[in-house]
Amino acid sequence: MPQIIVGCDLSRAFIDVCINAGRTTSRIENTKPAIAEWLTTLDVSALVVFEATSGCDGILMEALDQRRMDYARVNPRQAREFARALGVLAKTDKVDARVLAQMGQRLPLTPTAPQEPDRKRLADFLRRRKQLVEARKAEKLRRHSAGQLELLQDIESMIAILDQRIDKLDKQIAAIISESKPLAAQAQLLSAVPGVGPTVLATLLGELPELGTLDRRRLASLAGLAPHARESGTWKGARRIWGGRRKGREALYIAALTATRRIPALIALRERMRAAGKAPKTILIAAGRQLLVILNAMIRNNQPIRL
Repeated sequence: MPQIIVGCDLSRAFIDVCINAGRTTSRIENTKPAIAEWLTTLDVSALVVFEATSGCDGILMEALDQRRMDYARVNPRQAREFARALGVLAKTDKVDARVLAQMGQRLPLTPTAPQEPDRKRLADFLRRRKQLVEARKAEKLRRHSAGQLELLQDIESMIAILDQRIDKLDKQIAAIISESKPLAAQAQLLSAVPGVGPTVLATLLGELPELGTLDRRRLASLAGLAPHARESGTWKGARRIWGGRRKGREALYIAALTATRRIPALIALRERMRAAGKAPKTILIAAGRQLLVILNAMIRNNQPIRL
């Protein structure tokens, strides 16, 4: 019997559902009770397909993990390109649910690994930290246009409050890592790598749980550091990176700034690319990708870096 494929289009309030790409769709509330009740109507062998929509899919993933059902959390851009390939130009909640069901039927989607509670908690705290950092950045920019001394003082007090909240979150994030045996073991290995400071370390642990489990090509693609060819006939364009997990990519980019001055293999890579006339940003991207390969091997083999 063919596997049942369930396409789900998520929003904060509702989930539109299409089973086996049928013509009819249904809608349920995006709440724990509604999702739990709905999942009891599905066979546990069904594959649930939905887009990786941060902030909207957490309840659904938690319920699917508890019921031990497979699900594929796909890249929104990939889903949109698949819809265009089908000739589907309209974009509504019902249409998107049907397209996701068709995607599950026609493509060999790999089920997403179940969430580890500690990593999920870490990712949630990292997301909150990023929100506060962005708020602090915005407040700092407002200092130049405050106009009045009283307003400037108010802005400075808000920045001080945000500094305190970010410091508190940093301590909580460090505690989450130290209190989890798997995270603490990986942190001990990664923290010895030049360029991997506390924030980069936490981001890698929270955003790239696949470290040590995938080959270097798949992991580079997952992080959005794999160069994609742009060729047609005799024309060959510059290869570019796109897609992947932005937070993990940004963390590796930051780490590469220091790693290219401390790790011999990356120093040699930087010098070769400089001699070839490559742009500084291109060199850092390549170094970030090579650093990811090193980190992946360290976790996979449970061995510290060799400088």
